[in-house]
Amino acid sequence: MKYDAVIFDLFGTLVDNTEFLDLSRSEYNRTLSNVAAALSIPEPDLLRLWSETVHERDAGLFPSMEEYFRHICREIGVEADPRQIARAVELRLEYLRSILLPRDHTVETLTELKASGYRLGLISDCSSEVPLLWPETPFAALLDGAIFSCEVKLTKPDPRIYRMVCDSLKVAPGKCLYVGDGGSGELTGAVEFGMDPVLIRAPYDTVNGHREDWEGTRISELKQVLDLVRGQPSI
Repeated sequence: MKYDAVIFDLFGTLVDNTEFLDLSRSEYNRTLSNVAAALSIPEPDLLRLWSETVHERDAGLFPSMEEYFRHICREIGVEADPRQIARAVELRLEYLRSILLPRDHTVETLTELKASGYRLGLISDCSSEVPLLWPETPFAALLDGAIFSCEVKLTKPDPRIYRMVCDSLKVAPGKCLYVGDGGSGELTGAVEFGMDPVLIRAPYDTVNGHREDWEGTRISELKQVLDLVRGQPSI
């Protein structure tokens, strides 16, 4: 086989990157509005700080969402009681549960890859609530290794995070196919680390601003990975 392993991104790859899709913005915004109300803080202040602290959350500066929301309250000068913090966390987890759903053909593709002998891994830039919910998802039983940025305190495209997933799967970088939507410079990072990357971009996903340009291999749905590992050209 050309590859021994397939490494996946999470948002925009295994699941829709719903925070950037127009169809889901209303629910995303509604959740943040409800979080602001639960914490008794002005919504514009929460939105500003939420946007400004994306990297800090992904890099693991806040070990839990409870600590993150306490930080937000301190920054704004509001003293939230534990019940308010717990409610804000509950709202965030409810939202994430609603979006951590496999894209079409994802479970079937992962199952077939695994049955064919490929090692399957994940690298996700994410905050602490994603690994908290991960065991509840159908992906947990299908992937052999998952690296979450908030846990290892590294984000893509740092080469050390690619090394971690290779070490966890016991595979060489040159034997890995990396599949991602191009966020965080992940595809260029995969190339520099020695992996073979492919861009996935669903036809309904029109957002480009937060992702790198990519002139290499592209696919539009996850099941096309099966053709790539078999040495067939992508569509």
